[in-house]
Amino acid sequence: MKKIIYVILIMFPLLAYAQDDRQCIREGNRMYRQKDYAKAEVLYRKALAKKQDNPQANYNLGCALMMQQKDSAAVAQFQKAAKIESTKMRLSKVYHNIGVICQNHKMYGDAIKAYAQSLRCNPKDDETRYNLALCKKLQKDNPQQNKDDQKKNEDNDEQQNKQNQKQDKQEKKQQQQPQEQMSKDNAERLLDAAVQNEKATQQRLKQAMQRPQKRNLNKNW
Repeated sequence: MKKIIYVILIMFPLLAYAQDDRQCIREGNRMYRQKDYAKAEVLYRKALAKKQDNPQANYNLGCALMMQQKDSAAVAQFQKAAKIESTKMRLSKVYHNIGVICQNHKMYGDAIKAYAQSLRCNPKDDETRYNLALCKKLQKDNPQQNKDDQKKNEDNDEQQNKQNQKQDKQEKKQQQQPQEQMSKDNAERLLDAAVQNEKATQQRLKQAMQRPQKRNLNKNW
């Protein structure tokens, strides 16, 4: 099974106004290269304590968690990085690694979605394209897994329908509110929907992690 884990260890020039968080990232990268992932995790968390919206710190923390087999936490961290990362090449690596984690836990449906999103950001990535094709084949060859994925999707759809019904009721109330308030509520509902989707993915990942898994990771630095 051919899988590549993408790692971005960004080295920053130490500008005076942002020295603290970038210095932590530099030190974390050094620990990561030495395969001391626990220390790297601590340093990346220190960087985020200084600057929460640093996309490189969020992504590198996800990589450090992933290498410690803290897969559920790693997915959550990659999802945070995806929200604030603006560079498509880096964003493609974020989704690629989410795909690798889901593939390792035989969550082929989620892996396919992640790999497809990665390819949208970087259509020239042959490794991601290979993994996507492989997951589609594995999903087709595992009918029981397909049934499990279908049930999970149905549960998610039911949860989403309830959320939509709740939103419909809120929209009726909002018709009597100022436009500015409506815009704020719409943004909050979109955020709630995104949070629910993330929770659903993490819940499926946690359930999959309860079953014994055989890990087969090929690392490409």
